Amino acid sequence: MLTEIREKTQGTFAWVILILICVPFALWGLQNYTDGGQENAVIIVGDKEFVQRDVSQAYAQFKQQYAEMQLPEEMLQKQAVEKLIRDELLLQHVTAENLSITDEAVRKFIASLQYFQNNGQFDKKQYETLLGQQGMSSAQFVNRIRKALLMEQYQKAVTETSFVSEQDIVRFFKIQNQSRKIEYATIKVTPVIAEPSAEDINAYYQQNATTFQTAEQVSVEYVELSISELMEDVAPTEEQIENYYQDNIELYSAKERRKISHILFAKTKDTTEEQALAKAQAAQLRLAQEAFAVLAEELSDDTLTAKNGGDLGLFVVGGMDPEFEKVAAKLALDEVSKPVKSAFGYHLITVTELVPTETKALAEVKEELIQAVKRTEAETVFYELGESLTELSFENSDNLLIVSEDLGLKIKQTELFTRDSGSTVASEAAIRNIAFSEAVLQGNNSEPVELGEDRLVVLRLLEHQPSETKALTEVQGVIVAALQNQQAKDKAQQEAEKVKQALQAGATITEAVKELELTVGAVASLRRDSKEVSWPVNQAVFKAAKPVSGKSTVIVVDSPQGDQTVVNLLSVTDGRQTNDDKEKAKLAQANIARALGESDYAAVIDGIRVSTKVVIR
Repeated sequence: MLTEIREKTQGTFAWVILILICVPFALWGLQNYTDGGQENAVIIVGDKEFVQRDVSQAYAQFKQQYAEMQLPEEMLQKQAVEKLIRDELLLQHVTAENLSITDEAVRKFIASLQYFQNNGQFDKKQYETLLGQQGMSSAQFVNRIRKALLMEQYQKAVTETSFVSEQDIVRFFKIQNQSRKIEYATIKVTPVIAEPSAEDINAYYQQNATTFQTAEQVSVEYVELSISELMEDVAPTEEQIENYYQDNIELYSAKERRKISHILFAKTKDTTEEQALAKAQAAQLRLAQEAFAVLAEELSDDTLTAKNGGDLGLFVVGGMDPEFEKVAAKLALDEVSKPVKSAFGYHLITVTELVPTETKALAEVKEELIQAVKRTEAETVFYELGESLTELSFENSDNLLIVSEDLGLKIKQTELFTRDSGSTVASEAAIRNIAFSEAVLQGNNSEPVELGEDRLVVLRLLEHQPSETKALTEVQGVIVAALQNQQAKDKAQQEAEKVKQALQAGATITEAVKELELTVGAVASLRRDSKEVSWPVNQAVFKAAKPVSGKSTVIVVDSPQGDQTVVNLLSVTDGRQTNDDKEKAKLAQANIARALGESDYAAVIDGIRVSTKVVIR
C-alpha cells in the first residue's frame, strides 16, 4: 500500500498528472497556490506560506488520485501534506538554481492537453474560454505550467540516471531463485465440546457487551416532491410543442460535417511569397488532369499531411488562419480553391467529404418533444413548490399535515431502518443521515433533503428505537460457540509451541509430532512460486532467518481458521540466473533502476529540506 502511494506521489510524471487533474476542475489548486489571503499560515516552507485552504485543496487533489484504494483518511492527510511540502521544496530549488525550459516545450505541452483540444487539435478559443472562466490570463497559466515542467524535468534528471550493475542482477536472482529445504506438520483445530462455565460466559458477555448491542433504529413519515410525478399532471398543447421545437431546433439538427485537405506552398528564407504563389498557381493548373491527393504528396511543404494526400481531418472553426477558414467553409464537395494566403504561405484547399446540416421534422421527434415540454413545465412548478415546501415545513415544524394539505403531497411512511441501511426512500444515505440528526430525533421536521436534482423530501420522526444491549439469554449460544472456538485455537497453539520447543531442543520432526499422530510433509527445494504448501506458509518460510551453524530455524504459521503449521527450515540454497530468466532480467533491471532512482530523488529532496525552514502548525 505504502509502496503504491510512494510510486504515485514521487513518480516521474507526478506534477504533470497533477496539472491534468487541476485543469478541468477549475484550476483552483493552481490559482490558490500563489494567493495567500489574510489567513494564518498552517505550513511554512522557506518563504512560502500555505493557509488551511491550500492544504485542504492539496488534500482533495491527493485523495482523488487514490479514490479506488480506500485508504485511511489519516494516512491520506499525512501523505498529502508531505507531498505539498516536498513539491514546494523542489519548486524553490529549481527556481534558485535558475533552471529553464524552452517556450516551445511549454507550448507543445499545453497544446497536448485534451481539455484545450477539439477533435484532436488545439483549440485556441476553447483555451482562452477555459482560462477566462477561472479569471486567469494566458501568461499566468503558462508561467505555472513552466514551473511544473521544470520540476518534472529536474525529477527525471535524478530518477532516470540510476543504473543497475551486473552484480545487482546476480544478487537479485540469488534471492529471487533461492530454494529452501523444509519439513512441516499442521495441527488442525479440533472442536471443543466441553461447556464453558457460567462465570466464563458472564465474563465474556461483560467484556464484549458492545458487540451484543442492537442497532439504533428509526422509522419516519415524509412528503416527497418530485419532477417525475409533477410531469404526470402536465398536458402540453400543440402550440407549446411547436414553440419548444423552434426554440431548440439545434437539438434536433445534425451539424454539417466537412472534411478538408490542402497543399501548402511555404514561404521560407529560400522561397519568396511571389514564388510560393507561382507554385500554387502552377499546381492549380495541373489539378485539371491530376488527383489532388497525388499532387499533395508530391508538392506540399506540409510534410506531415502530405503523406496522407494533404488530409487535415474535420474542419473546425477557430483552429486555423481566418482567411483559410473563410475559404474552406464555402467550398463545395471536391471543389478546389484558388491559392489562399496565410502566415505560412499559399494553400490550395479542397473538400473531400461533405454531409450537409440535417434537421429532423417535428413529427419525427414529437414524443421526445412532449416529454421535454412536460419536464420543462414540471421543473418550473417544482422550484415554486420547493420554496413553499421549505417555508411551510419550517413554520409548522411539529407536523406534516399542513404541508400535505397545502401542496397536495401524500404523507408516506417507512419501515424501521438503521444508520447504515434501509429500504425505499431510506436506502438513500442522505435520508438516513438526517433521520438520525438531533433536530429530527427531538421531533422536528427535517430540512428539505435533495435527492438528485429532481426530488425533494421533508421527513419527521415516526418511531425511535435506541440501541440497547441484548440480554445474556439471547446471546448465550453465540458466546458459548465463541469460547469453544477460542479454546480450540488455544489448544492448537499450545500443541504447536510444544512441537517447536522439541525441534529447537534437537528432536527430529517425526519425534516431535509422534504423540499428536501428525503427518509430516517435506519439500526438498521450495521455491517462491512453489505450490507444495499454502501461500501464507510459503511467504513465512522465505521471511524466516537462514539456519545458522547447522541449527535449523523453526517457525509456526497461523491460519485464519486457527490451524497451526510448524515448519522446520533445514537449509537455504542461493539461486542463480538461468537461460529462461532473460525477460525477467530486463524487468528486474528496470524495476531496480526505478527504485534506486526514486530513492536518490527522495534523498535529494531530504537534503534540500535540511537547509530549508519547514514548519507545520
